[in-house]
Amino acid sequence: MKLGVCYYPEQWPRTKWADDARRMAELGIRVVRIAEFAWSRMEPSPGRYDWEWLDEAVRTLADAGLEIVLGTPTAAPPRWLIDQHPDILPVAADGQIKNFGSRRHYCFSNEAFFEASRRIVTAMAERYGQHPAVIAWQTDNEYGCHDTILSYSEASRRRFQLWLAKRYETVEALNRAWGNVFWSMEYSDFAQIGLPNSLPTLANPIHMLDFRRFSSDELRRYNWMQVEILRAHSPGRDVLHNFMGFFGEFDHHEVARDLDVASWDNYPLGATNTVRFIPEADRLKWMRSGHPDIAAFHHDLYRGMCKGRFWIMEQEAGPVNWAEANPSPLSGMVRTWTWEAFAHGAEVVSYFRWRQVPYAQEQLHSALNTPDDRLDLGGEEAARVAAEMAGIEADPVGQAKVALLFDYRSKWITEIQPNGAHFDFYGQVFGYYSALRQLGFDIDIVPPDADLTGYSLIVAPLLSIIGEELVERLGKSGAQIVFGPRCGAKTEDFAIPEGLPPGPLTRLLPIRVTRVESLPPEATVAVQREGAKAGETRLWRDFVAPGEGVVVEARFEDSHPAVLSRGPLRYFAGSFDAELLKSELARAAAAAGLTATPVTQGLRLRRRGRLQFAINYGPDAVRVPAPAGSRFALGGEELTPANVAAWFLPENRDVD
Repeated sequence: MKLGVCYYPEQWPRTKWADDARRMAELGIRVVRIAEFAWSRMEPSPGRYDWEWLDEAVRTLADAGLEIVLGTPTAAPPRWLIDQHPDILPVAADGQIKNFGSRRHYCFSNEAFFEASRRIVTAMAERYGQHPAVIAWQTDNEYGCHDTILSYSEASRRRFQLWLAKRYETVEALNRAWGNVFWSMEYSDFAQIGLPNSLPTLANPIHMLDFRRFSSDELRRYNWMQVEILRAHSPGRDVLHNFMGFFGEFDHHEVARDLDVASWDNYPLGATNTVRFIPEADRLKWMRSGHPDIAAFHHDLYRGMCKGRFWIMEQEAGPVNWAEANPSPLSGMVRTWTWEAFAHGAEVVSYFRWRQVPYAQEQLHSALNTPDDRLDLGGEEAARVAAEMAGIEADPVGQAKVALLFDYRSKWITEIQPNGAHFDFYGQVFGYYSALRQLGFDIDIVPPDADLTGYSLIVAPLLSIIGEELVERLGKSGAQIVFGPRCGAKTEDFAIPEGLPPGPLTRLLPIRVTRVESLPPEATVAVQREGAKAGETRLWRDFVAPGEGVVVEARFEDSHPAVLSRGPLRYFAGSFDAELLKSELARAAAAAGLTATPVTQGLRLRRRGRLQFAINYGPDAVRVPAPAGSRFALGGEELTPANVAAWFLPENRDVD
């Protein structure tokens, strides 16, 4: 476990650098990320490199005993490159060009930008790739931030046509797969196919899905170009990227396959005050601590991408500047967020940033230090974590007993054809995750193609496409399995499966989804078990006809099935309220032989090796579920708000 910080030497006088490095080391910082936005200083004009300042910055940090993560600077192309190639700029769906003057002003499909990126990354890697203080590289920065994955440029159109030709081989095959006979949308040549924007009404959903697939592949192609260069010139160093929270415009699992470490940028307050599926009452309740499951959800998501290796590259250290509201965190939350990340297996937690900048776009974004070089509250809490870490040995995180299947294609499909303005992919998945956390379970979030061996409970909140291969593996898993509504609702070509949803899953669970309905937020449909109301569904439900051997365990108030099961498989036919969802998942967990440890609303648990952590997001002090006589590494039996405790488990206890 190491603490880090993001630092921007090019933004400060050189007279500050040595003192900054000394103070970082004294605070307990071990890792420093630099350079990810400094292209204009590295290459001030075409082909003319200025490394002298960066040489000094690297040397200064290294002399203080700090380890360095170098960021490639491609997220902020310099003005001269845009003047040379104005078509680098991305194009929005409405045809508006996204201009120079901020960041992420590039299109992944533009070949001029691709080659310019190749040159600057190669030059950087050749110069610093063998430096002993450089331990890792970050490619670019926050791919897709500010809605910059989908670019409707001419370069995108050309490369999309090539991508389609490779995927379908003949335009006749494309017409069949896309169902282009509908509305006379048939093509006679791939060159006729445009991008799915600026149309009189809805685009063909498979057209939109393939454009999403293409755009994700373009990003992976671009990232792989950088990874190849860095590995060639800087062997032995980790290559990573800093992903974001609740962002799914590209397939992170595919991009992460090319990385050594998945990192992400953790801003719990910004997310709580931004994501639309959190009710307003909860937004107010958690506005200073962050929702208890937001950070953990992403820790578990990104830990599942690179064989368990993940970092926090940017950890919120105080108020941010980009959400709808930007409150200050409770005293103690920066420390608590840090320990929670370590509890989930983080190797590095790096704070954003060392010093608050007094100018430009982020001048109201807090840091470890205020602009006048005084340690802020977040800095004080980071120092406390550093002191506490000295006495705690980090064990690896073992495999959990519960797996949650997460699929980016399902997000795209749900957004392309929501069939209900208020049904949200992340809201659906997050609801299941939060319910499992409130039952006290550790959770691995994994892609559908992950190895499912060893899991006792597998949960698929929303898996739009379920293929034969996955059905085969699920059938052999030996686990209890739960599916949410809309699972298996589409084919790879964005069509209703033959025989109706859930498609191939009917081999294990013979049901037919005959129709669906979306509901306005104010509407509910009661769910009954054994003649009594057990809860209700909101926003969505499937109308399901059970087949042979299927048991209807609960029904909606109009008698349609709400919970169906056959053997170890269960199907939830609606978007259940939180308490109903939790009780139904508890039944599945019990059938899997798992013992729940229900926690109070703000308390959460996470095990890392021999240590059991408890994190209190709530407003009241609580008692942690530690056995009598437990030895504590952090805190004690009573846990105050915005605080964390950790105790040692018996050596012979299995991971659960």
